[in-house]
Amino acid sequence: MKVDKFVLALSAAVFIAWLFPQPSGGQSGIILGYISTAGISLLFFFYGLRLSTEKIKLGLKNWKLHIVVQSTTFLLFPLFVLALYPFIQNEEQEILWLGLFFLAAVPSTVSSSVVMVSIGRGNIPAAIFNASISGIIGIILTPLWMGLFLQQTQPGFDFTEIYLRLVLGIILPVVFGIIMRSKWYHFASTHRKELSLFDKSIILLIVYKSFAASFNDDVFKSVGNIELAGMGITVIVLFFILYGIVYLIATILKFNREDKITALFCGSQKSLVHGTVFSNVLFSGFYAAGLILVPLMLFHSLQIFVISIIAARYGRKNKE
Repeated sequence: MKVDKFVLALSAAVFIAWLFPQPSGGQSGIILGYISTAGISLLFFFYGLRLSTEKIKLGLKNWKLHIVVQSTTFLLFPLFVLALYPFIQNEEQEILWLGLFFLAAVPSTVSSSVVMVSIGRGNIPAAIFNASISGIIGIILTPLWMGLFLQQTQPGFDFTEIYLRLVLGIILPVVFGIIMRSKWYHFASTHRKELSLFDKSIILLIVYKSFAASFNDDVFKSVGNIELAGMGITVIVLFFILYGIVYLIATILKFNREDKITALFCGSQKSLVHGTVFSNVLFSGFYAAGLILVPLMLFHSLQIFVISIIAARYGRKNKE
C-alpha cells in the first residue's frame, strides 16, 4: 500500500501550524485570508472549466442511484451524528461534536469518488453526475445543517452573509468557468496536474490558517487525549456504518454491479475540498476552526485507505 502524499502534506501543514502559529494573526493573518479567498475562487473557476456537461447528462436517467447517494450524503450522515448530541457533557465535547457534525454535513468528494469508481469499474457517468451535483447541493444544505448549532456558538452567524459569500466565492466562479469552457478547456485539460497541485495548495493553506489560529488560542490544550481518541473511533465507526447501510440499500434495490459500486464509493465519502472551503466561510473568526476540521481530515485519510483497497478488489473481480 502506498501512503497518500496529500495526507502526508496535510499532516505537515498541521505540524508547521503548531511550530509557527504566529502568521495567522495580525496583518499577516489578514493577508492569508485574502490569499485563501482568492485561491478558492480560482479553484472553483478551474473546476467549472473541467466540468463536462455532456457526461453529467449521461448520468441523469439513473434517478434511484442519485437519490440513494444524495440522501446518504446529506440526510443519513447528519442524522447519525445528530443522534450523538444528547451525550455531550461539556463545551470541549460540544466543539468536537460540532466538527463531527460538520463532517457529516459536507458534500461527497468530486475527483476521488470518480477515480475510485473508475478503478472499481463502476458507473462512471453516474459518478461524475453525483460528484458534481453533490457540491452544488452542499452549498445550500451544509450551511442550513450547521446553522442549527452555529447560531448558538457564534452569535454573529448570519445566513444572508454566508450564502452571499458562497455565491460570490463558489457559484459565480463555477458559472464563469463553464461559460469560458469552450475557450479554455484545452488549457485546463492540458494542465490538469498543475491545476490539481494548485487545488491542493489552497486546501493546505486553509488547513494551516485554521490550525495556526487554534494553536494561537490554545484550543487543543482544552481538549483531552481521551476525547480526541474517542472522536477518532467515532469517525471510523461512522464510516463503516454508513458504508454498510449503502451496501444494504443497493442490495435491496437490486442495483447492478456498476451502480452498486458507484453508490458505495460516492455515498460513503466526504469532500475535504468542499469542507475546508466551507469552513473558511462558516467558521471565519471562530477560535476553534482548526479543531472543527480534525474529524474531516481523519475521515479523508480513512476513506482513501479503505476505498482504494475495496476499489482495487472490485476492479480485479470485474476483470475475471
